[in-house]
Amino acid sequence: MGTVKENQQAYQVELLTALRNELINREIIAVLIADQKDQPCLDVTDSAFRTRRIYVHLPFLWFYWGDEHDERISCLRLFPAADAIADAARAGWREGEQGELGLDFSKIVDAYRS
Repeated sequence: MGTVKENQQAYQVELLTALRNELINREIIAVLIADQKDQPCLDVTDSAFRTRRIYVHLPFLWFYWGDEHDERISCLRLFPAADAIADAARAGWREGEQGELGLDFSKIVDAYRS
């Protein structure tokens, strides 16, 4: 049995692989990789040949490709998620750097300790 982190990464890879297959079925270029922090993600190319990385946020079960409210969608319904991501890629990713979605759980824990 693996560690929690290994199990989480395996689940992320499973979800991303399923998403990649659906995006490929929708004629969207998507490649499963691990980023510089060893996080699994998809490199997805838009209509202007720009790439964004799609990650899995496990606490909320989201696929996300930025930090804006319209740059995330539930992992729980794969086909609607693939449709939404394919539509976003066809329309083109928003201009600028890709925002990073993240929660600092240590701040939440510290709030309850004080």
